[in-house]
Amino acid sequence: MAATPPSGGIRARLAERGLSLPTVAAPVAAYVPAVASGNHVHTSGQLPFVDGALPLTGKVGAEVTSEQAAELAATCCLNALAAIEALVGDLDRIVRVVKVTGYVSSDPSFTAQPSVINGASELLGEIFGDAGSHARAAVGVAVLPLDAPVELDLLVELDGPAVPSD
Repeated sequence: MAATPPSGGIRARLAERGLSLPTVAAPVAAYVPAVASGNHVHTSGQLPFVDGALPLTGKVGAEVTSEQAAELAATCCLNALAAIEALVGDLDRIVRVVKVTGYVSSDPSFTAQPSVINGASELLGEIFGDAGSHARAAVGVAVLPLDAPVELDLLVELDGPAVPSD
C-alpha cells in the first residue's frame, strides 16, 4: 500500500487521479446502499455501474479480461465510497478501511481473483494511504447480479458515530 497520502481531502485525492464519485446506484433488490452501526459503515455489494449501466458483462477469464475486471473493481470501490458519503456526508470522516470483500464472476478455469480485487485495494491505498490497508476476501463465484463481472462491499471505520445523535 502507498504511504500516508498528502492532505487535501479524499475528493481532492480522487480528482488528482482524474476520478470523481458517481451518483449512488439505485438498489437492484430489497436493501439499502449502506448502513451505519456505531463508528462503522457497511456497504451493500456494489456493482461496477457507470452512468446507470454495466460497461461489461460476463465471466472473468472468458468474456472479460483480468485487467478489465480490475478496472471494474475500482469502479465498484468508487460506487461504495459514494454510498458511504451519501450516508455520512463526508469521506474525510473515514479513519480506516477495515475490510474489502470482492466477488469475481469467474470462468471455471480462472484463479486470479486476488489480482482482480487489487483494482479496488490499490485505489484505496492511493487515496487513503496507510488507513487504506485492509483485511480482504477475493471470492470466485459462478454468477453475479445482472451478469456483472465483479461486485464489492466495504467496511470502514469513521472518526465518530456514523450518524450523530440529536
